[in-house]
Amino acid sequence: MSEFATLSSVTNSSSTLSAELTSTLRDAIITGEIAQGAKLSEAKMAKELDVSRGPLREAIRRLEGMNLIQHIPQQGARVVVINRELILQLYDTREALESKAVALAAEKMSSQEIDELHREIDAQSKQMRENSGAFVPAESDYRFHEMVVRGSKNKVIERALIHELYNLIKMFRYQNEFANTSSTNSLVEHRQIVYAIEQRDPVLAEVTMKRHIVHARERIERRMLVK
Repeated sequence: MSEFATLSSVTNSSSTLSAELTSTLRDAIITGEIAQGAKLSEAKMAKELDVSRGPLREAIRRLEGMNLIQHIPQQGARVVVINRELILQLYDTREALESKAVALAAEKMSSQEIDELHREIDAQSKQMRENSGAFVPAESDYRFHEMVVRGSKNKVIERALIHELYNLIKMFRYQNEFANTSSTNSLVEHRQIVYAIEQRDPVLAEVTMKRHIVHARERIERRMLVK
């Protein structure tokens, strides 16, 4: 029994370390602390982070699953590079998946979950007033969309958006100052989305979300052309 207990303790410790490394490296990649296109050397990183290569290798594998790292033949693991073509493809995919997610949310979200959406929008409104009405803060914007996606009760869509696609969009927004904020219309559009969900109208919810994502995509296209 003691041998199994020891083995379990070691396994759990390794798993915990790997999760911590995943979170640390994920944040470093998203914020640009680890640059786009950077090659990841397990030996060098293990030394710098003072960890064994096993948990680090698992963390890198998880980051590959999040699409933040690519394994390139003859080159090894590298941080993904987000160019104009990729970000626009991400928003096309986001439009399709989030439109479906909100339609499902209109049918499946509980009253308590809808109340939470209202509270998040109220918080966004307060934050906008404190920032002279300039924008919806990025983190609040992420929370709102993640709440809607989870409200769909569809784990496949949830994983595709929250655990994969959103990471790349966050990476893009954090590393491009012009994309760090949403337009002042975002709050109005968020309210329209919640209204459609509250009315239990999946068609209206889908149309409203699609318009919201299209507007975001168009803003990015315009700003990238200016930049």
